[in-house]
Amino acid sequence: MNSRELMKALQLIEKQKGIDREEIFQAIENSLISACKKNFGTSQNIKVDINRETGDVKVFAQKEVTEDVYDAFLEISLEDAKEINPNYEYGDIVDIPVTPRNFGRISAQAAKQVVVQKFREAEREKVYKQFVVKQNDIDTGVIRRIENRNVIVSLGPIDVVIPPKEQVATETYNVHDRLKVYITQVVKVTKGAKLTGSRSHPDLVKRLFELEVPEIYDGTIEIKGIVREAGSRTKMSVYSKNPNVDAIGSCIGNNSNRVNAIIKEIRGEKIDIINWNEDPKIYIAEALKPCEVLAIELNEEEKTAKVIVPDNQLSLGIGKEGQNVRLAARLTGWKIDIKSEEQAKLTNFVDFDNKDIYIKQNLEQDKEILDKNEEEVYEDTQNIEDIYE
Repeated sequence: MNSRELMKALQLIEKQKGIDREEIFQAIENSLISACKKNFGTSQNIKVDINRETGDVKVFAQKEVTEDVYDAFLEISLEDAKEINPNYEYGDIVDIPVTPRNFGRISAQAAKQVVVQKFREAEREKVYKQFVVKQNDIDTGVIRRIENRNVIVSLGPIDVVIPPKEQVATETYNVHDRLKVYITQVVKVTKGAKLTGSRSHPDLVKRLFELEVPEIYDGTIEIKGIVREAGSRTKMSVYSKNPNVDAIGSCIGNNSNRVNAIIKEIRGEKIDIINWNEDPKIYIAEALKPCEVLAIELNEEEKTAKVIVPDNQLSLGIGKEGQNVRLAARLTGWKIDIKSEEQAKLTNFVDFDNKDIYIKQNLEQDKEILDKNEEEVYEDTQNIEDIYE
């Protein structure tokens, strides 16, 4: 690589990869200093200078101007220094040209190595910057291979690894399948970037809704909470900032087209969408859907909720293997103890004299109950109490 070829290569790298030429010049100069000492065994202080316009390379031995010269490799007398430049004084550093023979071949080799190295570093940095912004986001790729139970998905210039713990037990992964992956981690490594992905993360479903539902994307509807048992069921609470926009209806879409597109992507996993409410009693009742809730008593200090449901809906409220009540508890942040009417009657499960108890006679009366004053709520409590006498 001669000077002209070097300058063309630097211009190309600067244009295509965005690397400052000065950075490359400095790297080449440092590389040449090491090459010079290695190949010529000198103990001198070496300086390499590359002309930024022509690419010509010169090597200098740097010597300090001293009164007494003890080491001719490192020091020079004031008299000898003034022969080079009469302006030198004690303590100045004199650059003496010492370009070795055959140094052109060495410099060309070193320059080529640095250019190639910088080119690769630029590629790696470009890939890292491209994907670091995608951390906590989703991307679509193609399954390249399955190795040691890890699913390797190609995202183009880089692969993302889905470890076994981030996979969904009910899903089957086949080579060449297209797959949406939630990127949980992007780490900068020597070879560029290392990506870890997930198919089981709750935010995979959240991001799918954000992409599928324009009202979520523009902020009209907010996803307040989402919990998931991957492969089985997801519960998500939503809130509309516009009273004229139905949060649940917007997420479901016409003929359920929006939610069905997401269910298809997560391979048939069930999704429960509920309305968020700042009143924890209402919120817990919503979270336990499709089960109907008759009454709720809260313990604020322990953050526990006692819930009464109809006798014929206890199993529905609990869910298969406790899944419904477990997801509701995670979504609301309250520990939920649920019993049927009959069980509550036999065990004095709740204190119906408590005016703060939440009474829900049926699912259609939520708004009416919220508007009642304390006296009306108390009268309803007495009516419910009479049932258990």
